[in-house]
Amino acid sequence: MKLFKFIFLIVFFISFSCKNDLKISEELESIYSSIKIEFAPDKRVELFDIQFNLNKNKLILEGETTTKKAFSILLDSLKNRKIEFTNKVRILPDSAIGNQQFAVARNSVINIRSKAKHSAELGTQGLLGMSLKILDKKGDFYRVQTPDKYISWVDKGGITRMNKDQIDAWNQAEKVIFNQNSGYVYATKIDKTKIVSDITLGGVLKYVSEDNNFYEVKYPDNRTGFIKKNEGLVYNYWLKKLVSNKDNIETEARKMEGFPYLWGGTSSKGMDCSGFTKMVYLMNGLVIPRDASQQIYAGKTVDENLNFEGLEKGDLLFFGRKATLEKKQRVTHVGIWLGNDKMEFIHASGNVHLNSMDSNQSNYDEFNKNRYIGSKRYLGVVDEKIINLKKKIKL
Repeated sequence: MKLFKFIFLIVFFISFSCKNDLKISEELESIYSSIKIEFAPDKRVELFDIQFNLNKNKLILEGETTTKKAFSILLDSLKNRKIEFTNKVRILPDSAIGNQQFAVARNSVINIRSKAKHSAELGTQGLLGMSLKILDKKGDFYRVQTPDKYISWVDKGGITRMNKDQIDAWNQAEKVIFNQNSGYVYATKIDKTKIVSDITLGGVLKYVSEDNNFYEVKYPDNRTGFIKKNEGLVYNYWLKKLVSNKDNIETEARKMEGFPYLWGGTSSKGMDCSGFTKMVYLMNGLVIPRDASQQIYAGKTVDENLNFEGLEKGDLLFFGRKATLEKKQRVTHVGIWLGNDKMEFIHASGNVHLNSMDSNQSNYDEFNKNRYIGSKRYLGVVDEKIINLKKKIKL
């Protein structure tokens, strides 16, 4: 919407300064529309927030963007048409945050919010050991981008900032992944009352050493501790042995039954519907888009007739408002198809639980059946929106 307003006023300015040159106006509108579609279609993963002022027939560009290429195209378009302007746009990240343009989550779960304040809506969460890109700073908050490209704000207490060499060293170091729903990193191997912190499903820490009972691990801020060996695995070994198939999707999903619902949550401490699907696929070695409205655009379309035929265990079911002549489709919920003879699916709504699309079952979900709008298959599908962790490391 902001970009459309920007296009309109630029075109207005061109019309004024070039005596209603319709050809140039239409050309610029086409250029800006292409920029939006190609480089910044979703503000959750790419920033292209440009403001402007007209001052004495001179255009002043202000704002911020994470796509240097798109902004360069914009500037070239103005320069080629000999439009005078002053550029005050920040391309993030910039010098305001120095050379520490990366971070790693240092708490079991970090809350990443829509705005730079504790009272802001929870946008998503990060798990212990997760690498982040820092884009900006405001007070005690940093604007970060997660591995799934989601952009939002986290307070400084949840992260350890790093420069390029430090983040490369962290990412390349051997890790231990915690594979239980929740637990602790202990300060010693003897006294179980002393802990360094809690840890949740999917959290990772740097591997230091091991014995028969414990892994010694290190935090991004160099704290050390111990994880019980029956509660974690060496990350590369876990990934090598991991089989991302239908049965393992169900196994991981059922392990999360009863997890509480939390808007914006993506951890065992609480998860929303897409946070649940995201965690299930993460524990199957796949990083998928954050929100249901993003997840529906990844993978392969199945069940085009919306009759629950041809679905396979692990497929994602999407719910919401179907498209009409007046309104676009709106995705508001997602679950995972389990199938079986009960036509069941598992989803986070109130908590993580199973429902059925079969009206003869006691857990029949008429509400969601009536707002079912489609399904996608991720398993076995090559898609740039689905990150296969096995391809990110040398096994």
